[in-house]
Amino acid sequence: MNLMKPIDFHSETTKRYARTGLIVVLAALSGWALWYHYQLAPWTRNGRVRVQVANVAPEIGGKIVGIMVRDNQRVKKGDPLFALCDDDYRFALAQAEAQVEATGAEMEVQRENAARRERIGPMAVSQEEIETASSAAVRAHAAHAAAVAARDQARLNLDRTVISAPVDGYVTNLAMRIGDFARPGEIKVSLVDEHSFWISAYFEETKLPRIHEGNRVRIRLMGVGPELEGKVDSISRGIADANTATGAQNLPAVDPVFTWVRLAQRIPVRIEIGEVPEGVVLAAGQTCTVVVRPSR
Repeated sequence: MNLMKPIDFHSETTKRYARTGLIVVLAALSGWALWYHYQLAPWTRNGRVRVQVANVAPEIGGKIVGIMVRDNQRVKKGDPLFALCDDDYRFALAQAEAQVEATGAEMEVQRENAARRERIGPMAVSQEEIETASSAAVRAHAAHAAAVAARDQARLNLDRTVISAPVDGYVTNLAMRIGDFARPGEIKVSLVDEHSFWISAYFEETKLPRIHEGNRVRIRLMGVGPELEGKVDSISRGIADANTATGAQNLPAVDPVFTWVRLAQRIPVRIEIGEVPEGVVLAAGQTCTVVVRPSR
C-alpha cells in the first residue's frame, strides 16, 4: 500500500508554499547583496576632488601698474599675470651698465701697466713696483667681474617686474588691484593647475583589502551626468590619532572612554582621474562617489 500521495502542483496549497519559498530565497539574496554592498564592496560616497595650486608671488617689490588677467581666467604657462613699476629697475640697470664700462676701462689700464713693468724687468723698476702693478691688475679684474654680476642682477630684476604664469591653469580668487604695493614673497595670484586634478576617496578600513593600486574605478560627481574613469594611484599609510597627543610630563593622553560601538576609520585613497568628458567641469572641493572595480 503506497502511503505517499503525489504532489499536486496545481493545488492552492502547493502554489502558496512555492510563493513563500521564492519570497524567502529572494529576500535572502537581497539581504546578502545589500550587506555585501554596504559592508564589503569597495565604494564610497566620501570622495573629494583635489588639485595643486600654484601660489604666485613677485621676487622683487614694487607698485602694481598692470593686471593682465581676470578672476577664473584660463592661462597658459608663461602668460603675463601682472606687472610692477619698472622705473627704479631701469635706472639701476643703466647705472650697472655704466659701472661695467668704467671698471672695464680701469681693468685694461691696470693690465697694460702691469704688463709694461713685467717687460721692463727688475733692471729698471723694483720688484716691489712689479708686484704692486700686478696686484692692482688683479683687483681691477675682480672689480670688473663684480660689476658684470651686478649688471646681470639688475637686468634680472628688471625682467622680474613682469610676473608670468608658472603652469597652465585657472586664475582663482583674484583680489589685487592696480596701485597695490607688492612685497617680495607676498602671494598675489593663485593658479589652479589644470593638469593636477585628482580625487581623495575616503574608504572604510574594512574595505581596504579589496582595494589595490592600479584598480580601475568609476567616478560619479554630484550633480554631473557622465561618469568619469580613473584608477587607484596610491593608498595613504597613515591618519591622525587623537591618542597621540601628549599631556602632563610629556606622557600620552589616552581617552579613558571606550565606546562599545566602534566605527571603521576612513583611510584616504588617491585616485588618478582619466580623460574628462566634454562639458564636465572639475573644481577642487567637489564631492563624488567612487566605485572600485576589484582585480579579477
